[in-house]
Amino acid sequence: MLAVLGLALLAVPRVILHDLHLVNEETFVNLLLVFVPLIVWIAVVLRARVKRPFTTLLAVGGVYGVFLAVTHQLLWNINFEGTPLELSGNLAGTDSFLQELVFRASVGVSSLVTGLVVGAVAGLVALGLSKLTRRS
Repeated sequence: MLAVLGLALLAVPRVILHDLHLVNEETFVNLLLVFVPLIVWIAVVLRARVKRPFTTLLAVGGVYGVFLAVTHQLLWNINFEGTPLELSGNLAGTDSFLQELVFRASVGVSSLVTGLVVGAVAGLVALGLSKLTRRS
């Protein structure tokens, strides 16, 4: 479990730097912050010869999703400072507290889904690579 937490934490610096507007999405540094943790996840799982690489990295992704959601919530006011968020359609004009609650809940859910998808993709890559290396 400690390894899962540690691996998930590797991806958190990018979230923090992004939410603080210290790294731009179109930069090489951002690409490194996105892909190096995932490469490390896969390399660790392959090196340790984990029996279930997909499940393991899905768990890492799930924990990462929780860290992602918590980080976004903690840095919410900095990330959206000066950017009024307003719902539209049937929810336009709703109390501002309720609007923020809706936005925060949707960010929380999307963070969890993002973490799980990232973990699943990394897990599929690790699974494929582990099968290839076992055949060799």
